[in-house]
Amino acid sequence: MSDRRVQFDFKISFANGGGIQGQKFRLDIDKDSVDDLELAELLVADLRLLMVESVEVKNQTYVDEPHKKRSTTASPEILVDLSHPIRNGMITYPGLPGPVITDHLSREASREHYAEGVQFQIGTIEMVANTGTYVDAPSHRYAEGVDLAGLPLDRLVNVPAVVVACREKTIGVGAFSDIDARGKAVLIHTGWDRHFETERYLGGHPYITEEAARRLVDGEALLVGIDSANIDDTEDRARPAHSLLLGAGIPVVEHLTNLDKIVGNDLVELTILPAPVVGMGTFPVRAVARIRMV
Repeated sequence: MSDRRVQFDFKISFANGGGIQGQKFRLDIDKDSVDDLELAELLVADLRLLMVESVEVKNQTYVDEPHKKRSTTASPEILVDLSHPIRNGMITYPGLPGPVITDHLSREASREHYAEGVQFQIGTIEMVANTGTYVDAPSHRYAEGVDLAGLPLDRLVNVPAVVVACREKTIGVGAFSDIDARGKAVLIHTGWDRHFETERYLGGHPYITEEAARRLVDGEALLVGIDSANIDDTEDRARPAHSLLLGAGIPVVEHLTNLDKIVGNDLVELTILPAPVVGMGTFPVRAVARIRMV
């Protein structure tokens, strides 16, 4: 179907008084026709009006002509949190201590420093860097590698993402043979996040092979993430996936969750941002997927 527009007259009244009207106004549409309610909603959105009380549209006609406002308004979107919340005492990785979250300054203690009715809380947290959902920078593996503060933002913010569903424990190169990883975040959905904070989470977790990691490096992925306890087989002390990916400057995100909510969608962008701590190679992130709706 060619580009299509609707021409119509309208009258709009506002809840705080007054109104506007127009004749032979035209709007872009993406189908053959729209009903009065749809047209009213399109009009209000197009004009970015607030406090609209009523909309009357009439004399609709349709014309085939090029759209006038391509990509001038933001597409609807859905945001999906891919991170595990960090709570006092939670265990992310067996053998590592959970965080200790306390008050540095409690609300009660703060009252003596401020005017009546004013209070603040200042918290303190003691934790290992590998807590919750976290990113590994190259310096996690290599002393000369880039640390958290040096990670390029174009690998972390609004990165096009592809989600690969894998139910096998050992994820080989074949899982990535049909994807174009170049310039993308490759997120590996295993479903293992359902065991998070249980004894089973570490034992027998899914991981990718050395050959699979090499395929992602050769494919020029910008970032690789997994919803499992470790991207490597923890029985393999060489840690080939970490070694290859971080050696190529590709950040690794572990302990993701909710990948089932974005798998199969081709319009996903990923943002993961750690605190830019100088001299550290791992830190928790808020990982967020943005799904564009068309």
